[in-house]
Amino acid sequence: MKRIFLFLATNLAIVIVLSVTLRLLGFERILDEQGTGLDLNSLLLFAAVFGFGGSFISLAMSKWTAKRLTGAQVIEMPRNAQEHWLVSTVQQQAKAAGIGMPEVAIYHAPDINAFATGMSKNDALVAVSTGLLNSMSQDEAEAVLAHEVSHVANGDMVTLALIQGVVNTFVIFISRVIGHTVDRVIFKTEHGHGPAFWITAIIAEVILGILATIIVMWFSRQREYRADAGGASLAGREKMIAALQRLQMTVKQPHLPDQLAAFGIAGGIGSGLKSLFMSHPPLEDRIAALRESRY
Repeated sequence: MKRIFLFLATNLAIVIVLSVTLRLLGFERILDEQGTGLDLNSLLLFAAVFGFGGSFISLAMSKWTAKRLTGAQVIEMPRNAQEHWLVSTVQQQAKAAGIGMPEVAIYHAPDINAFATGMSKNDALVAVSTGLLNSMSQDEAEAVLAHEVSHVANGDMVTLALIQGVVNTFVIFISRVIGHTVDRVIFKTEHGHGPAFWITAIIAEVILGILATIIVMWFSRQREYRADAGGASLAGREKMIAALQRLQMTVKQPHLPDQLAAFGIAGGIGSGLKSLFMSHPPLEDRIAALRESRY
């Protein structure tokens, strides 16, 4: 219930902020002054504000949201040897990767997982699950941390937000062009927009959104290979392979919230068409890629 409330509240806040932004930019409507044709410039502005705005506001809030969705507790002052090791390891890896020290956190979850998020390379969060700490050896955990630090060093969170913003913009823009065309050509609406515009635009947005998700998930899978390679460079290839093999032996559907699933080390399980919507490549493919690499 808490996750649902937080999700709804966050999205409502984003819609309000973007609506105010459009008003400040002088946006009034997507039709021309006569109310008959589309004002493509206004439509593109509308699509870009909502397409990019939603992605980057979510990115800006990502650390705050992640902590509340997972209950992650940031290690302010290490209280035991395990926490000392976590902070020290991330600190060493961050220095080697040339980024600022991320916040380090632990969250309670039975699955073996970790994630990184944040607005920039120098203001990130790296969090690990208690399941990971209880199930992995220190070498394996070191490799997982290196994988997450590599995500931060590669700027993967910003890159994914940019890609999501681009596809969101095209989905919003094209769906409304389709809705307008159907409303005018088939239903012969001469002024303003009738119900056909809204119904068609919503249907088109859903279909285009599914296709856009396939594109975004393809990019997400490519960045996982890069983060694995970065993890191998920071911690050693054999440690990275061992960590992935541990995940392979114990993999279950991850418990991370949907908003964070793409940022975890462990992806879900899928084959066939479902594999097109997976944020992570199959573990066997990731291991094979590391074996073939030079790290």
